[in-house]
Amino acid sequence: MTTIKHKEQRVAVLMDVQNLYHSAKNLYSSKVNFGEILKVAVASRKLIRAFAYVVRTKTGEEKPFFEALTKLGIETRVKDLQEFYGGMKKADWDVGIVIDAIKTASSGVDVIVLVSGDGDFVPLVEYLKNQGKRAEVIAFGKTASLRLKETADEFIDLEKNVGKYLLKK
Repeated sequence: MTTIKHKEQRVAVLMDVQNLYHSAKNLYSSKVNFGEILKVAVASRKLIRAFAYVVRTKTGEEKPFFEALTKLGIETRVKDLQEFYGGMKKADWDVGIVIDAIKTASSGVDVIVLVSGDGDFVPLVEYLKNQGKRAEVIAFGKTASLRLKETADEFIDLEKNVGKYLLKK
């Protein structure tokens, strides 16, 4: 099936940074090139907003990364890493991503591009499509949910050109 992307389409991009970070680290021992991912997500259409959902640690070592995202024109949504008794750590952005997707979809965008392979987003993709929005998903195919890939209007597999989407060491 050929996918037509019209340059007049208004696009919002939502990047699940932790999901991509862990996939790139586990599959390729590398880091993600978010600038290239933003380009493929927008695909010469009209970018309305781009969000990156990130986690801040106590050390603050990720601050230069957050600044780099901002320089790319990506708004960062920051959540502090929660550390629990016993050493367990948690920073889950799923609900925040869903809320932003729904709010953004109702503000006049035509396309929501979800940069995540997390199968928890299947109901979101179904909802967006039912609202008449185009729902595209970008992720590493090996770590992306099969159901998410099948539900999206289009799935872009970063593994088809990993050299482009990973940072050189």
